[in-house]
Amino acid sequence: MMKGLKKWRLFSLLTVMMVFLSGCGEEYLSTLKPSGEVGKEQLNLLLLTTGIMTLVVVVVSVIYLLAFVKFRRSKVGENVIPKQVEGSHTLEIIWTVIPIILLLIIAVPVVTATYKFADVAAMDEVDENGNKTALTVNVTAKLYWWEFEYPNQGIITAQELVVPTGEKVYFNLKAADVKHSFWIPAIGGKMDTNVENVNKFYLVFDKESEGLKDGVFYGKCAELCGPSHALMDFKVKSLSPDAFDAWVTSMQETEGQTADKESSDLGEATFANSCLGCHAVSGSGSAPGMGPNLTTYGDRNRLAGFLDHTEEDLKAWIKDPAEFKPGNLMMNADGTAPIYGNLSDEEIQALATYIMGLSVEK
Repeated sequence: MMKGLKKWRLFSLLTVMMVFLSGCGEEYLSTLKPSGEVGKEQLNLLLLTTGIMTLVVVVVSVIYLLAFVKFRRSKVGENVIPKQVEGSHTLEIIWTVIPIILLLIIAVPVVTATYKFADVAAMDEVDENGNKTALTVNVTAKLYWWEFEYPNQGIITAQELVVPTGEKVYFNLKAADVKHSFWIPAIGGKMDTNVENVNKFYLVFDKESEGLKDGVFYGKCAELCGPSHALMDFKVKSLSPDAFDAWVTSMQETEGQTADKESSDLGEATFANSCLGCHAVSGSGSAPGMGPNLTTYGDRNRLAGFLDHTEEDLKAWIKDPAEFKPGNLMMNADGTAPIYGNLSDEEIQALATYIMGLSVEK
């Protein structure tokens, strides 16, 4: 008996905690505090379906309790069998028609919204000069980071998506290795990224991210993809249209920027000799290798998607990336050492300082 009571106490405690924790969502991360057109419509659908399901549960529970009270043994006697109702066409019609009506109330707006969110025809619209009018971002999910290419602007970045507010931003989603899923909880989504095909959708960012807790919205991989799936975060910086245009110009101005192996700066020379084969320091054009583009590294607010953006954490990451993100591709096949070899403490310090100085906003 006591064992059963303890289980019920635990269940009650978990239920109460769930109710309170459900209110802990932050604006930069919570689907219940949307900051975009898609997220708001999805929240309305969630409220609609939750309301209908709650109504059904309440009605069924009330009917059950009324029957329980009305026909309890202490009231009707020991051997009384309630009147059996069989073959009532009226009741059969009622309990058939009502669920159909409720399903239609749910299905019509859900199907309508689904087709609306999937309408990406505007991606191919052009102006009188033949230039595409819509902002398109090609998203490539990789183990365990994100690449963002702006094909119409000729720029590329990683780990931090930069978008303008007040307009539809269209996405081409694909994966480079295994299935991932692109999700910005506060804005809308989510959508799978597959290796074998490209998925497309759009999002709208209603407000600038500058006033948020970390100055960004948080994005997630929502598909289990490997040992570091939980650490595969990205950030979204939403800017005013003018600020976004200025950012694009700054990125385009980095064309041809590179690191010199003969540089007198130890950090730059170390980067050129050990890192440049995988990581670009120019945001214009395409990435030279398999690693994230680092042009805007100094403008980010996180390291590797989740670590503090400090030189100390960066030095620890350079020494042993596998300690922080198991399964990442910066390690040799046997996982014993980074692919760029073992660097001296002096080289690591200089390299961290150089990388932290890569910026287009400062």
